[in-house]
Amino acid sequence: MVLSKFRFLGLLSLLFAGASFAQRQTVLQQIDLPHSYYYREMYLPQLTTGPSAAAWSPDSRSLVYSMAGSLWRQETAGTMAEQLTAGPGYDYQPDWSSDGRWIVFARYDHDAVELWSLDVRDGRTRQITSGRAVNVEPRFSPDGKQLAFVSTSYKGHFHIFVGRFEGGTLSDVRQLTAENVSPLPRYYYSKVDHEISPVWSRDGSEILFVSNRGHIHGTGGFWRMKAEPGAEAREIHYEETNWKARPDFSPDGKRMVYASYLGRAWHQLWVMPAAAGDAFPISYGEFDNTSPRWSPDGTKIAFISNRDGNTSLWIQAIPGGEQTEVVARTRKYLKPMGRLALHVIDSRGKPVAARVFVTGADGRASAPDDAWMHADDSFDRSERPFEAHYFDTMGTSELTVPAGTVQVDVMRGFEYAFEQQQVEIKPDSTANLTVHLRLMIPYEPAEWVSGDVHAHMNYAGTYRNTAEHLVEQADAENLAIVEDLIVNKEQRVPDIERFMPHPDPASTEQHLLLHGQEFHTSYWGHLGLLNLTQNFLLPGYAAYPNTAAASLFPTNANVADMAHEQGALVGYVHPLDSFPDPTKDESLTYELPADVALGKVDYIEVVGFSDHKSTAEVWYKLLNCGFRLPTAAGTDFMGNYASLRGPVGLNRVYAEVKPGPLEIEPWLAAIKAGRTFATNGPLVSFELGGKKVGDEVQLEKKQDVPFKVSLRSIVPLDHLQIVCNGKVARDIELKGDRKTADASGTVVLDSSGWCVLRAFSDKAEYPILDLYPYATTSPVYVNVAGAPLRSPADAAYFVAWVDRLIAAARSNTSWNTDAEKQSVLGLLGEAKKKYEPVGR
Repeated sequence: MVLSKFRFLGLLSLLFAGASFAQRQTVLQQIDLPHSYYYREMYLPQLTTGPSAAAWSPDSRSLVYSMAGSLWRQETAGTMAEQLTAGPGYDYQPDWSSDGRWIVFARYDHDAVELWSLDVRDGRTRQITSGRAVNVEPRFSPDGKQLAFVSTSYKGHFHIFVGRFEGGTLSDVRQLTAENVSPLPRYYYSKVDHEISPVWSRDGSEILFVSNRGHIHGTGGFWRMKAEPGAEAREIHYEETNWKARPDFSPDGKRMVYASYLGRAWHQLWVMPAAAGDAFPISYGEFDNTSPRWSPDGTKIAFISNRDGNTSLWIQAIPGGEQTEVVARTRKYLKPMGRLALHVIDSRGKPVAARVFVTGADGRASAPDDAWMHADDSFDRSERPFEAHYFDTMGTSELTVPAGTVQVDVMRGFEYAFEQQQVEIKPDSTANLTVHLRLMIPYEPAEWVSGDVHAHMNYAGTYRNTAEHLVEQADAENLAIVEDLIVNKEQRVPDIERFMPHPDPASTEQHLLLHGQEFHTSYWGHLGLLNLTQNFLLPGYAAYPNTAAASLFPTNANVADMAHEQGALVGYVHPLDSFPDPTKDESLTYELPADVALGKVDYIEVVGFSDHKSTAEVWYKLLNCGFRLPTAAGTDFMGNYASLRGPVGLNRVYAEVKPGPLEIEPWLAAIKAGRTFATNGPLVSFELGGKKVGDEVQLEKKQDVPFKVSLRSIVPLDHLQIVCNGKVARDIELKGDRKTADASGTVVLDSSGWCVLRAFSDKAEYPILDLYPYATTSPVYVNVAGAPLRSPADAAYFVAWVDRLIAAARSNTSWNTDAEKQSVLGLLGEAKKKYEPVGR
């Protein structure tokens, strides 16, 4: 998971990276909360090909639900779904009025989420909120005359609002829950308390909601208050919810049902007394059952399940427990539709897995009915009205799309050219489209093996992933190795049962799946632990306030020692969002420079879920202090998310190994030896003085040293540079389409140090779903006449950094014992001494 440690941009970072952030901006920027990738996936509605939310008709015979961005109505005893909306935008979270006439829902369009009403009699829709906020979770009062919902209209935070609903319009909207700034030390949640998931009491006098008032971890407990602004709220139940509790009352008002993961890894349905009391589960399984809605007749609960991977709609009898799936075997559409039969083949004419983006004539994304739809987390508003959506194909897919011109984009990793085609779809007919993928790599795949050292198979997302499906996801990205780093999501540790000291049995000859660990201490920084051979390290974190793991011990250095004892590789993951300034930053507890100095770090994700250029600047300074630190790359891929920053292998490392069967040991050895390059798109190779990356060039004196470089990229690039000792030693001109280069020449080397080759663009380039295209090799090291590498300015920078670590540790009051504190202070003091000779 992501650690956003530094919020203050240094001058160097501004100069180097400032232009890159102007184009790609996050989805729904009006929300002012930290860690958008969590609340967006776990709380905001998602575009899925399966159902995502449901509400009952007043007679308990039909359901209205969201699916594929539209609303659908279906009788629970039938198999035909009738489409009620078809855009523009994407429609979610319906609720049905008690008189049966009105449905309200949330529509994502024009970079906002507004509430709309639908007249069931004639199908007319009307927008009922405005202001371009994010408005979600609308719920009718029992008499249908009021509407409660969650909105960010006040300062970008999630609060509950109520308004009068009449004739399909909303008026007299008032903020029900006031803004409160908490003094609690929250990391994954805002300092402002939130209130979400409102539901009316059966007499319409009170609102039940979820809030983190008074709590550090999770989205909070259940609260009740009179449906009047300023009324006092009381907490009736607390457990560590995580955005998806979404309670609902029974028709008699005596009970409530909600989704809980208490004591387990997956959400199931739980019930408890509506006034307060003890809860117990009414469903079980190693999958999620969420979004429960009690039927008006009290005999059934509808809910969303991911038991088969994708989302599906189910009904459970109350009492009894019988579960029945509601399946739409036929669909009645509002607009003319056709079919697209897609075939993706390689140079041999064989079907091949790939990632596919399909945009219909209506501007909305489409996917096969059984495919997992994924959405990008950011996009350039000047290029497109919505973020990119995509699905994986194993080579052949068929999907229903609106009649008209359909845009189809296909990519398969970075070794194949990106293909874009259009196809005309006629009503009630099938169009065939065959996409030929062209290989463009500058080296043999057997010599350079790709891998993502930072993925998470399941992490509290919309879908339920399996090892077999994760291997298919890697196949679509032409990725050879996936390191699934098992890690806690607050109390849960998803997939801990999959931990094993060898490749997962789902691995194939072309793809290896490994299960390692991400040690999850946000105070010191997150670590990747690859190839643990004995056991998972527990607890998997430190410095968690208000828990038994509040102490700063163990440090990451201690964790690295435990991991190395098991033969693991230890790396710093998603390091830096901006360039840190030890003299100015308000907080600086990131342990990286101390651990590098102590020899605890085997690699760093220069390309990861962070700013690559800021990370590289710190990396260069570490290299300038004489430390040999290879680059790797990891996406922080959330394998079961519907919305995420990119697919597995978006950020990947290539390691040079000898030709032969795909094995993990030589690949990890190549990473540790620095025979790597890291990239989110550009493929690069670099030789200096006849030496490859990870090797050392030995010179007797200053001289011109020959180099050879190559570049292949699926997108245009702006820069191809040789960087030596932190400075650009050679700019290599990019010509034509700026996607390829093969060059040779010489660079002057007059002192010991290192050189890398890097390639990047100044702005984002679709279809690379990252801040900007970027690649770097690990260093070729340089030894001139045996002279040591000296960099007083860089050494002083890290001395100041470690001084900040020491000061923070000394003032911390969460230690279990004084011995812990003194051992950590001693360790940091030892690290500081390592920089002193470099500064002389």
